[in-house]
Amino acid sequence: MSSPYIDGLKMLGRRELSETQIRQRLLRKGHEAEAVEDAIVRLKAERALDDTRVAAAIARTETGIKRRGKLRVRRQIESAGIAPALARQAVDDLFGELDGDELLQAALARRLRGDRPIEDDREFQRLYRYLTVQGFESDRILSALNARRGRGTSSPDDAE
Repeated sequence: MSSPYIDGLKMLGRRELSETQIRQRLLRKGHEAEAVEDAIVRLKAERALDDTRVAAAIARTETGIKRRGKLRVRRQIESAGIAPALARQAVDDLFGELDGDELLQAALARRLRGDRPIEDDREFQRLYRYLTVQGFESDRILSALNARRGRGTSSPDDAE
């Protein structure tokens, strides 16, 4: 059986993983808990394992490729086993550089396949639900959808 340190390096060579993910995978492979902890300490000391870097990488992927909003990005980072404070910091750092409204428009354009207007209330509601799941804030979603519908105002009941 190989050492947990070597197995951890191999895992990290394929992709960025959080400390929690590495710990779970090494334990699943059958390594002793104490040896896993020693390997994690060594990987962190060598900076091969860095939750801050992993959180930033997840945030970049979620926004750049998947076009997701702040709330969803933060949930994804936390689901990788990264501390909520670290997840919040990574999201704040990234969204400080990004235009959230532009990201929302990109997600909406992708869903509508271009620049066409919203056809009816059913489509409006479907798009609202989709964008909410993608992690965008309600007020921004309503504003973007109403602009696409060509109507300037909306009541919150329109999105239910």
